[in-house]
Amino acid sequence: MDRDEAETILAEAGGASNDAFPLMEAAIACAIHENPVRDPALARELAAAGVERLAERLKRESPEEALAEALSGDLGLSGDLFTLDDPDNADVLGVAARKRGLAVTLGVYYLHAARRCGLVVRGVDFPGHFLLRIETDEGPLALDPFSEGRVVLPSELTRRALHAGLTPNVADRLDRLMAPVDDRAVLLRLQNIVYAHATNAGDFARAERAALRRALLDPTDHRPWLDVAAAREGQGALAGALEALQRATTLDGGAALAARAARERVRLRLN
Repeated sequence: MDRDEAETILAEAGGASNDAFPLMEAAIACAIHENPVRDPALARELAAAGVERLAERLKRESPEEALAEALSGDLGLSGDLFTLDDPDNADVLGVAARKRGLAVTLGVYYLHAARRCGLVVRGVDFPGHFLLRIETDEGPLALDPFSEGRVVLPSELTRRALHAGLTPNVADRLDRLMAPVDDRAVLLRLQNIVYAHATNAGDFARAERAALRRALLDPTDHRPWLDVAAAREGQGALAGALEALQRATTLDGGAALAARAARERVRLRLN
């Protein structure tokens, strides 16, 4: 798979319904798009092993125990506590090679295995830290893929929410703290993280790729094109930045003012 083929896969995923969104294959395409000189087989093999181990454990363990033990205990997936900003942490191929990563990248493997084994597991766009929500006979539970898939108690959710800056009346609302998101939102969150890290590091080429992946995955949203434009401007590609700003304006008239102001600023630089 080369970068053009990856973009084709991402565009097809962008046109899929949320129920049919191909999370693992789209995540692999994101990884290849970032660095094409790699073989996606490693990620597919790890994903298949997760399904196999989870199916075996579900015969004798509760869903939440089986999921955590299969992905963390058997496959060895865990959060990277020491090199959090390593780009491989936000890449499913990097995680497959290192068995460490960000919570949301690890979560892609958890979600894939859970889906294939019939469990109802969704991502939770928790502030500052991605979590998983698993439905059990006793009700929904929050799992932390970064911490070996352990259950996060309601009191800990509230503590984390307060630490993230949420107000007490919101931090006590478990229905809001554990609101599930679709798989597309999971992968978009991952690309947002890549974009933010790359921008902070001044790596505008990498930032542009991450923003472009977001644009392909969510083709009705104008905001990724604003970020594409900013990344291109950071590289001095002003004509390309103008093109991206025009795409943003075309997609959403609500973006017109921000995009128009940015276009005028870029045009002044061109002149």
